[in-house]
Amino acid sequence: MARITGIGGVFLKCRGDSAALAAWYEKHLDMPLEPWGGAILRWPDDKAEDGGLTVWHLAQRDSQWFSPSESSFMINYRVDNLDELLAQLREAGVDIVGGPESHENGKFAWIMDPDGNKVELWEPMAWDEKNKGP
Repeated sequence: MARITGIGGVFLKCRGDSAALAAWYEKHLDMPLEPWGGAILRWPDDKAEDGGLTVWHLAQRDSQWFSPSESSFMINYRVDNLDELLAQLREAGVDIVGGPESHENGKFAWIMDPDGNKVELWEPMAWDEKNKGP
């Protein structure tokens, strides 16, 4: 039986200059842009405990999860060192709206991009008994 094995693409409709927004992602989140302006994300370099995975979820219509963004989506990006990335983003003046927070499956933080989209950053770890709090 055919099944979904991951996210094949993430597409954002920009409110302003798409090239400037792509450059922001390249500069601040080290998104490897291709000559055509987009990115191809590959998982072989991901050394996280969970072996690399992507989560897909539908939020309720009245969810405030994406706030303060008014967008109908939020993207979660896996990162290799959340604390280091947050320090770099703070130094660059990027709006950090939450976190870092530690949970059983990793550390999370939330930022806003220049288009008003909330972005979730996740440093994953395996979900198991050793990571659960008291």
